[in-house]
Amino acid sequence: MRARILIVEDSQLVTEAFSVLFTEAGYDVDVAGTVAAAIEQGTSQPVDLMLLDLSLPDGNGLEILEALRRQESLPRATVAMTGDNDSRTRRKCIEAGCAEVLLKPVPIGELLRRIERLLA
Repeated sequence: MRARILIVEDSQLVTEAFSVLFTEAGYDVDVAGTVAAAIEQGTSQPVDLMLLDLSLPDGNGLEILEALRRQESLPRATVAMTGDNDSRTRRKCIEAGCAEVLLKPVPIGELLRRIERLLA
């Protein structure tokens, strides 16, 4: 069974690029552009890894982790992506349950290596 990745990102360009990249790498891919859509996707079917943008139109991406935890639907691993290179942001992500916090723009090769390691 192929691992399922949920891409939570409001940029359509980034979402499309990541979708192609992860599909070609052999993963099943779902996408969500808002907190609400990500919670719905995350609770409707099991997710192995969530790639999480923190800045979404309807809230902070970390709200998704809180909601999925309450519904016992957390993915095996979550990788946060942020443009904020601040130690407080990194700490909040780790405390919320993120396995990795990557600074945007994320180099594609590094992202794939980290995802492969987390899903191994």
